[in-house]
Amino acid sequence: AVLGILAAAGVKRALVSSTPDDGTVRLWEKDPRRIVPELRPYRTPRDLGSWYRDPAVLVYVEERLRRGIYKGIGEFHLSAGHAAAPLLGRWVALAVAQGLVMHAHSDAGAVRELFALDPRVRVLWAHAGMTAGPVEVGAMLDRYPTLWVELALRTDVAPEGALDTGWRALFLRYPDRFCVGTDTWTASRWAELPQYLAGVRAWLAELPPDVARRIAFTNAARLYGVE
Repeated sequence: AVLGILAAAGVKRALVSSTPDDGTVRLWEKDPRRIVPELRPYRTPRDLGSWYRDPAVLVYVEERLRRGIYKGIGEFHLSAGHAAAPLLGRWVALAVAQGLVMHAHSDAGAVRELFALDPRVRVLWAHAGMTAGPVEVGAMLDRYPTLWVELALRTDVAPEGALDTGWRALFLRYPDRFCVGTDTWTASRWAELPQYLAGVRAWLAELPPDVARRIAFTNAARLYGVE
C-alpha cells in the first residue's frame, strides 16, 4: 500500500525511516530504487528521549549499519544541551566516518552543538527547526556549509497557498540547500500524502523551474548520494 501511494503521488524516491527499523528494510527490499533508507536510533519509541546517551542504542545502530543499505541516521530528536552527553560525540564521529547524513529534529541550538562536535558532519535539519523563520534559517545556512534544510510540515512557507516572500528570497539565495519533506509520522498521514504534495507542488511552481527542481528532488538526491 505504501509503495502504491508513493507511485500514485509521483514520488520517484522517498527517504524513509521507522520505529522499529524492520518496516524500512521491508520497503527497501520491495523497491530499492524508490526507497532510500536511513536508520532511526530508536529500537522502540521509548528510546526517543535517551538514544544519544544510551550505549546500547549506539551498539544497536552500529550493528544495523553493517547491512550497508543506510544513507543516514535519523530522523532523531535532540535538544540544545544534549551535546553535553559524552556519547553524542561518538554518534557524530560515526556519521562522519561512514559518510552518513544526520537527520535532526532539533532546535537551532542542538544543530549548532552537532557542528561544534565536528564541523565536517552533514546535517539535514528536519522541519526547518519546526518554528524557525527564514531569517534564523538563513543565518544557520550562512554559518554552516554542510547544513541542509527540509521543509516537512512547514505550512508557513506558503500560507493560504501563496509562497511567503521571506522564504522565497531564502530559497533563491540558497537553492541547493533545501529539500521537500513530508513526514508520515502516523499511519493516517499516508492517506493525506497526495494532497499534501499537491500543495507543495503549487508553491514550488512559483519559483524558477530550476530552483523548484532542486528543492523538489535534486538537492536531496545529491545529499544522499542517489542521483
